[in-house]
Parts: sequence; structure tokens; C-alpha cells
Amino acid sequence: MHKPIDALSQVRYGVFHWHFRASLPWKIAGAMWMAGVIGIMAQVRIPFCPVPFTGQTFAVLMAGVMLGRRWGGISVAVYAVLGFAGVPWFSGATSGFSPSSGYLLGFVLAALFLGYVSNRKPESCSFGKMFILMLFAALVLIYLPGVLWLGFWMRSMGATVTIASVFTAGVFPFIAGDVLKAGAAAALTRIPKSLQ
Repeated sequence: MHKPIDALSQVRYGVFHWHFRASLPWKIAGAMWMAGVIGIMAQVRIPFCPVPFTGQTFAVLMAGVMLGRRWGGISVAVYAVLGFAGVPWFSGATSGFSPSSGYLLGFVLAALFLGYVSNRKPESCSFGKMFILMLFAALVLIYLPGVLWLGFWMRSMGATVTIASVFTAGVFPFIAGDVLKAGAAAALTRIPKSLQ
């Protein structure tokens, strides 16, 4: 016997699957809206040097599931490209290239990956599976280009670069926070089996 589906689960299902039914103008509007949400969440900031701890990752993880692979990826790419072009919506109301620019490429990869998996494999929308997928997106797809760019940036500034120094600056301080953000995003995107 199935448990009754609560109203919140019904709303989540509708929100995270609207992109299947939405027209092109609505998809474009959704991508632009989500880019704005990422920009707002980037201002939720706890300073670290040289890469700050922000709410961006949470919004990026949500973008892929909410908008699907293509439009989730587009929304994050719009956020990155406009920020590089001068829109001051990166962390700390900044724009342009910085030590953390590599993580922005990782954001696009994470949104594409999560959108693809959630679209093709709806059974992955259980909390446990989604949490594992989001951990992979946050701790591998985002960190890999992030630390590569950070190492390049540190070297260009004349610093002695080692794997340990790059991971100390750009990975270790953020793991616990990104695990929490992945858990929160997985909880919000969880869809009961009876609705999948």
C-alpha cells in the first residue's frame, strides 16, 4: 500500500518537471531566472582566501534538476558568461576573471550532468541516489576544473604551487559546506516513487 503523497511532494514534482511541458519562451525565461537566482545566492558569502564559501553551489545543483540538462546548463552558462562580461553578480558583487573562475566551468558541467541524469533516470530522484549524484557533481565536476584553474592562477602570481597547496586553498575548506549543500539540494529535489 502506497503512502499518501503530501502536497509538498506534488509541488516539487510540478516544479522539477515543468520544463518537459514548457514552451521555448518559458524555457528561456526559466534559464534567465535561474541565472539570477545563482547570482543572488553568490552573495550569500563567507569569506575565505583565495576562494570564498558561497551559496552558488546549492543553486547550481538545483538548476540542473529544475531546468533539465540543456536549459540547466544554459542557465549556468549565462550566469558565467555575463559575469565574465562585467555583470557584478559573482561572489561579493564582482565580475570578470578571478582565482575561482575555474569553478564556474565546473558549475556548468554539474548542471549538465544532474539535468541529464534526472531527465533520463527519474528513479535517481530518491534522496539517497540524488545525494550521491549531487556529491559527485559538487566534489568532482565542480572541484576538478576549479583546482586546475586555481593552480594556474597561483602560479601566475608567483606562488609555489603543489597539489597540497592548491587543495588547501581551494578544496579542503569547502568540503563540509558542499556536503551540506548537496544534502539540502537532494532533499528539495527528492520525488516519491509513486510520482516518478
